Amino acid sequence: MKKVHESIIHDVRDRLAEFDAIWRDGTDEVLFRELVFCLLTPQSKARSCWNALLDIESLGLLEQCTEEELHEPLRRVRFRFTKAKRVVTARELFTEDGVLAVRKHIDGPPAAAREWLVDNVNGLGYKEASHFLRNVGRGQRLAILDRHILGNLVELGVLDEVPSSTTPKRYIEIEQAMAGFSDGIGIPMDELDLVLWYLEAGEVFK
Repeated sequence: MKKVHESIIHDVRDRLAEFDAIWRDGTDEVLFRELVFCLLTPQSKARSCWNALLDIESLGLLEQCTEEELHEPLRRVRFRFTKAKRVVTARELFTEDGVLAVRKHIDGPPAAAREWLVDNVNGLGYKEASHFLRNVGRGQRLAILDRHILGNLVELGVLDEVPSSTTPKRYIEIEQAMAGFSDGIGIPMDELDLVLWYLEAGEVFK
Protein backbone atom coordinates (compact mmCIF):
# COMPACT_ATOMS: atom_id res chain seq x y z
CA MET A 1 0.00 0.00 0.00
CA LYS A 2 2.83 2.38 0.83
CA LYS A 3 4.50 1.71 -2.52
CA VAL A 4 1.30 2.44 -4.43
CA HIS A 5 0.78 5.57 -2.34
CA GLU A 6 4.30 6.77 -3.09
CA SER A 7 3.89 6.10 -6.81
CA ILE A 8 0.79 8.29 -7.16
CA ILE A 9 1.30 10.70 -4.29
CA HIS A 10 1.52 13.78 -6.52
CA ASP A 11 -1.74 12.96 -8.31
CA VAL A 12 -3.44 12.23 -5.00
CA ARG A 13 -2.35 15.46 -3.38
CA ASP A 14 -3.14 17.51 -6.47
CA ARG A 15 -6.67 16.11 -6.42
CA LEU A 16 -7.10 16.80 -2.71
CA ALA A 17 -5.82 20.34 -3.26
CA GLU A 18 -8.58 20.79 -5.85
CA PHE A 19 -11.13 19.63 -3.27
CA ASP A 20 -9.73 22.05 -0.69
CA ALA A 21 -9.93 24.89 -3.22
CA ILE A 22 -13.63 24.21 -3.72
CA TRP A 23 -14.28 24.88 -0.04
CA ARG A 24 -11.92 27.84 0.09
CA ASP A 25 -13.02 29.59 -3.10
CA GLY A 26 -16.12 27.83 -4.42
CA THR A 27 -19.54 29.43 -4.62
CA ASP A 28 -22.70 27.78 -3.35
CA GLU A 29 -23.40 26.85 -6.95
CA VAL A 30 -20.12 24.95 -7.13
CA LEU A 31 -20.89 23.21 -3.83
CA PHE A 32 -24.32 22.23 -5.13
CA ARG A 33 -22.74 20.85 -8.29
CA GLU A 34 -20.63 18.50 -6.17
CA LEU A 35 -23.69 17.52 -4.16
CA VAL A 36 -25.53 16.59 -7.34
CA PHE A 37 -22.61 14.42 -8.45
CA CYS A 38 -22.79 12.48 -5.18
CA LEU A 39 -26.57 12.12 -5.52
CA LEU A 40 -26.01 10.48 -8.90
CA THR A 41 -23.27 8.02 -7.95
CA PRO A 42 -25.07 5.24 -6.01
CA GLN A 43 -24.93 2.04 -8.08
CA SER A 44 -23.59 3.98 -11.07
CA LYS A 45 -20.12 4.51 -12.50
CA ALA A 46 -18.49 7.71 -11.31
CA ARG A 47 -17.34 8.67 -14.81
CA SER A 48 -20.84 8.22 -16.24
CA CYS A 49 -22.25 10.37 -13.46
CA TRP A 50 -19.66 13.08 -14.04
CA ASN A 51 -20.35 13.13 -17.76
CA ALA A 52 -24.08 13.33 -17.07
CA LEU A 53 -23.46 16.26 -14.73
CA LEU A 54 -21.48 18.04 -17.45
CA ASP A 55 -24.43 17.49 -19.81
CA ILE A 56 -26.81 18.97 -17.25
CA GLU A 57 -24.58 22.02 -16.86
CA SER A 58 -24.16 22.51 -20.61
CA LEU A 59 -27.94 22.56 -20.96
CA GLY A 60 -28.27 25.11 -18.16
CA LEU A 61 -30.36 22.72 -16.07
CA LEU A 62 -28.36 22.50 -12.86
CA GLU A 63 -29.92 25.43 -11.04
CA GLN A 64 -33.35 25.49 -12.65
CA CYS A 65 -35.18 22.56 -14.24
CA THR A 66 -37.99 20.07 -13.82
CA GLU A 67 -37.50 16.39 -13.10
CA GLU A 68 -38.55 15.57 -16.65
CA GLU A 69 -35.88 17.83 -18.15
CA LEU A 70 -33.20 15.80 -16.34
CA HIS A 71 -34.30 12.44 -17.68
CA GLU A 72 -32.45 12.69 -20.98
CA PRO A 73 -29.08 13.96 -19.67
CA LEU A 74 -29.25 11.27 -16.98
CA ARG A 75 -29.78 8.47 -19.52
CA ARG A 76 -26.38 6.95 -18.69
CA VAL A 77 -27.08 6.90 -14.95
CA ARG A 78 -28.92 4.06 -13.24
CA PHE A 79 -32.28 4.91 -11.62
CA ARG A 80 -32.34 8.20 -13.52
CA PHE A 81 -35.97 8.98 -12.72
CA THR A 82 -35.46 8.60 -8.97
CA LYS A 83 -32.22 10.56 -9.10
CA ALA A 84 -33.78 13.34 -11.17
CA LYS A 85 -36.38 13.75 -8.43
CA ARG A 86 -33.69 13.80 -5.76
CA VAL A 87 -31.73 16.51 -7.57
CA VAL A 88 -34.79 18.74 -7.85
CA THR A 89 -35.75 18.08 -4.22
CA ALA A 90 -32.22 18.92 -3.05
CA ARG A 91 -32.22 22.14 -5.04
CA GLU A 92 -35.49 23.15 -3.41
CA LEU A 93 -34.04 22.33 0.03
CA PHE A 94 -30.97 24.51 -0.49
CA THR A 95 -32.70 27.42 -2.24
CA GLU A 96 -33.40 30.42 -0.03
CA ASP A 97 -34.84 33.66 -1.39
CA GLY A 98 -34.17 32.44 -4.91
CA VAL A 99 -30.49 31.59 -4.45
CA LEU A 100 -28.60 28.47 -3.45
CA ALA A 101 -27.36 28.32 0.14
CA VAL A 102 -25.29 25.18 0.71
CA ARG A 103 -22.21 26.36 2.57
CA LYS A 104 -23.94 27.47 5.76
CA HIS A 105 -25.38 24.00 6.34
CA ILE A 106 -22.00 22.26 6.27
CA ASP A 107 -19.81 24.97 7.83
CA GLY A 108 -19.17 23.13 11.07
CA PRO A 109 -17.54 19.94 12.34
CA PRO A 110 -17.53 17.46 9.43
CA ALA A 111 -19.18 14.68 11.44
CA ALA A 112 -22.02 17.02 12.41
CA ALA A 113 -22.33 18.25 8.82
CA ARG A 114 -22.61 14.64 7.67
CA GLU A 115 -25.39 13.94 10.16
CA TRP A 116 -27.29 16.99 8.93
CA LEU A 117 -26.94 15.92 5.31
CA VAL A 118 -28.08 12.36 6.03
CA ASP A 119 -31.07 13.64 7.99
CA ASN A 120 -32.15 16.26 5.48
CA VAL A 121 -31.09 15.37 1.93
CA ASN A 122 -33.07 12.58 0.30
CA GLY A 123 -30.63 10.19 -1.38
CA LEU A 124 -27.62 10.87 0.83
CA GLY A 125 -26.60 8.11 3.20
CA TYR A 126 -23.38 8.10 5.19
CA LYS A 127 -21.33 7.02 2.18
CA GLU A 128 -22.70 9.69 -0.18
CA ALA A 129 -22.59 12.44 2.46
CA SER A 130 -18.98 11.53 3.27
CA HIS A 131 -18.16 11.54 -0.45
CA PHE A 132 -19.66 14.99 -0.89
CA LEU A 133 -17.86 16.45 2.11
CA ARG A 134 -14.54 14.98 0.97
CA ASN A 135 -15.05 16.38 -2.52
CA VAL A 136 -15.54 19.88 -1.14
CA GLY A 137 -12.57 19.74 1.24
CA ARG A 138 -14.56 18.97 4.39
CA GLY A 139 -14.09 15.23 4.88
CA GLN A 140 -10.43 14.55 5.56
CA ARG A 141 -11.22 12.01 8.32
CA LEU A 142 -14.45 10.63 6.88
CA ALA A 143 -14.59 7.24 5.16
CA ILE A 144 -16.37 6.65 1.86
CA LEU A 145 -17.35 3.04 2.40
CA ASP A 146 -18.51 1.67 -0.93
CA ARG A 147 -18.24 -2.04 -1.71
CA HIS A 148 -14.82 -1.61 -3.33
CA ILE A 149 -13.36 0.11 -0.27
CA LEU A 150 -14.92 -2.48 2.03
CA GLY A 151 -13.47 -5.28 -0.08
CA ASN A 152 -10.03 -3.72 0.09
CA LEU A 153 -10.33 -3.32 3.86
CA VAL A 154 -11.00 -7.05 4.10
CA GLU A 155 -7.92 -7.79 1.98
CA LEU A 156 -5.85 -5.51 4.18
CA GLY A 157 -7.03 -7.28 7.33
CA VAL A 158 -8.91 -4.27 8.67
CA LEU A 159 -12.22 -6.17 8.44
CA ASP A 160 -12.98 -9.85 8.69
CA GLU A 161 -15.64 -9.69 5.98
CA VAL A 162 -17.70 -7.27 3.93
CA PRO A 163 -20.85 -6.57 5.95
CA SER A 164 -24.13 -7.55 4.31
CA SER A 165 -25.59 -4.22 5.43
CA THR A 166 -24.12 -1.10 7.00
CA THR A 167 -26.13 0.56 9.74
CA PRO A 168 -25.05 4.02 10.90
CA LYS A 169 -23.49 2.47 14.00
CA ARG A 170 -21.60 -0.13 11.95
CA TYR A 171 -20.50 2.54 9.46
CA ILE A 172 -18.89 4.56 12.26
CA GLU A 173 -17.20 1.44 13.65
CA ILE A 174 -15.68 0.60 10.26
CA GLU A 175 -14.68 4.23 9.74
CA GLN A 176 -12.86 4.19 13.07
CA ALA A 177 -11.12 0.94 12.15
CA MET A 178 -10.04 2.45 8.82
CA ALA A 179 -8.78 5.55 10.65
CA GLY A 180 -6.71 3.33 12.94
CA PHE A 181 -5.22 1.53 9.95
CA SER A 182 -4.56 4.87 8.25
CA ASP A 183 -2.72 6.19 11.29
CA GLY A 184 -0.80 2.95 11.63
CA ILE A 185 0.66 3.02 8.12
CA GLY A 186 1.10 6.79 8.02
CA ILE A 187 -1.21 7.49 5.07
CA PRO A 188 -3.89 10.14 5.79
CA MET A 189 -7.48 8.93 5.47
CA ASP A 190 -8.38 11.07 2.46
CA GLU A 191 -5.20 9.99 0.67
CA LEU A 192 -5.84 6.35 1.57
CA ASP A 193 -9.33 6.51 0.06
CA LEU A 194 -7.95 7.78 -3.24
CA VAL A 195 -5.25 5.10 -3.22
CA LEU A 196 -7.88 2.40 -2.70
CA TRP A 197 -9.97 3.94 -5.48
CA TYR A 198 -6.92 3.92 -7.74
CA LEU A 199 -6.40 0.22 -7.08
CA GLU A 200 -9.94 -0.45 -8.31
CA ALA A 201 -10.29 2.05 -11.15
CA GLY A 202 -6.72 2.68 -12.26
CA GLU A 203 -7.04 6.44 -11.87
CA VAL A 204 -7.28 9.15 -9.23
CA PHE A 205 -10.69 10.68 -9.76
CA LYS A 206 -13.42 11.95 -7.41
